[in-house]
Amino acid sequence: MGMSRRAMLAGAAALGAAATLPNVAAADTGGRGRLRVPPDAISIQLYSLRSLLEKDVPGTLSALADIGYRRVELAGTYGYQAAEFKSILDRNHITASSTHVGIDGANLDQVIADAKVLGNTRIVHPYSNFGTVAGWQSFATRLEKAGAAVRQAGLHLGYHNHDQEFRPVQGRLPYDILTRGTTELNVHLEIDLFWAVNGGADPVWLVYQNFGRVLQFHVKDRKPDGTMTDPGTGAIDFANIFRRTWHEGVQEFIVEHDQPTDPLHTAKVGYDYLFGLRF
Repeated sequence: MGMSRRAMLAGAAALGAAATLPNVAAADTGGRGRLRVPPDAISIQLYSLRSLLEKDVPGTLSALADIGYRRVELAGTYGYQAAEFKSILDRNHITASSTHVGIDGANLDQVIADAKVLGNTRIVHPYSNFGTVAGWQSFATRLEKAGAAVRQAGLHLGYHNHDQEFRPVQGRLPYDILTRGTTELNVHLEIDLFWAVNGGADPVWLVYQNFGRVLQFHVKDRKPDGTMTDPGTGAIDFANIFRRTWHEGVQEFIVEHDQPTDPLHTAKVGYDYLFGLRF
């Protein structure tokens, strides 16, 4: 855990060609490793279960608890006030560690107040897309400013990527603009592994480049044809990614699928996969 950024980058460079998109290789499902994701670090993004939550919040959260989840990431409270939603979480012994909320146009004071009621330690901006370098630079400035306000309130602001951050805009990568235009002090990174791979990025190298700044992974799998699939059923080599970034301090491994056909099945497959994975 005390390894320097220089040492991590040197180690990555020594891997040479092996560091190029290693995660696209066939998933490692063997039990050869000695490391594992701690059960209390396994989480799920509730956006994956929105079709169920829109009808039955208490029943859906109870079902997640039965699967084994003790941590979730929110994307709204589905008509409940923050305190009401928190009480349902508490009854199921579930902690909401973070919430996805866009900072642009939001009442940041209210977002922070709700996050505190919900028991969040982090607020994560979920999506941005701009067609110019100036647009991304302006957003980075707003994100850093919001991050400072969130930090002063005792919480932390993060950024969740899709794939557009890894496609050049006017000759520059938006992800580079964001990470260089914000600070580790005010903005952490939540790397969505599916979208990073889909954009042609190497998640391991992203973590090395942003030493100590990546606190959350979205564990979302991808078939070779680019189709999204349940964690552990696609081609992303999560075992390789987790093993090579283990000393970087990632604190939460969040199961997600944007369009699951059976949300609770996805939740169980994802939890069981992460619970049983050895790397």
